[in-house]
This record gives sequence, structure tokens and C-alpha cells, in this order.
Amino acid sequence: MIQSLAYRSFLFLSFLLSLTAFSYAKDVTVTIKSPGNGPSVTGSSRYSSHVTLYIQNPDGSKTPSGWSTRQSDGADKDSPFAFQPGVGLIEGWSEGVLQMKEGERSWLSVPSEKGYGAQSMGSPGGSGFYIPENSDLLFDIEILGKEGQDL
Repeated sequence: MIQSLAYRSFLFLSFLLSLTAFSYAKDVTVTIKSPGNGPSVTGSSRYSSHVTLYIQNPDGSKTPSGWSTRQSDGADKDSPFAFQPGVGLIEGWSEGVLQMKEGERSWLSVPSEKGYGAQSMGSPGGSGFYIPENSDLLFDIEILGKEGQDL
């Protein structure tokens, strides 16, 4: 009886740990590369940013998606990307940048459920970018400041 109870407790605890690990896997994470000293990003403003998008592989490595606004990462020239959190963006982008400050450069890790999910984007093997379906995304993003400000 005691052994059976211990075994059921073990199974229940294992289930809870699995459930917790699964929920964390679906969270957007922000890893600061270079801290910003400006105000926090809000949903009420538009911002200029430099971004390079990677596909995050299951082994932790990253594959370039072919989309960047940085010349140093393959763009023809530096060409900031303007956005407003919550407007026309994937859920994970908005969720992540709202944790950042102006001037900050961070890795933004977005699970596929908060990215493009089962929908692929772009052209495989073509020019431009490509994101396969069910891809976890990794953005190298720098918030330059509010759009229209001297950057």
C-alpha cells in the first residue's frame, strides 16, 4: 500500500514537472546582449530597430533565415525596421520587445506557437528569406529608439 502510494505520488510529480517544462518551452525569452539605458518599450509608440532573424534548431544552433536589417549580417545596407508592439506582428515579437528598453540589444527567442506556427513564410531556396513551418525563431534585435527621434 505504501509502495503504491509512493509510486502514484512519483507519477503525479513527474506529470507536473513535464507540464511545467512544456509550458516553459512555450515562453518567449529575452537574453540581453547589451543593456539599454532608455525608457522601456511600450505598446503606444513606434520604434526603429535593427534585426537579424534566425531559425532556432532543436540542438541549440541557429540557421540564418535570410532576413536582416543589418549590413553586417547580409543586408544590402543598414535599414532600420519600424514597428509598434501589438500591431501587425507575431505574438512572440510583441511579447518580447515589451520586456526591452530603448538602446538594448537582445536575443529574443520565440517558440513556433508564438511565431508563425504551422505556416511557412518566404521562399525555400529562393532569394530573400525562408522560415519553415513549426520553426522556433531567434531574433537578434536592437531597439534604436522611438521612430522619428534622432538616433
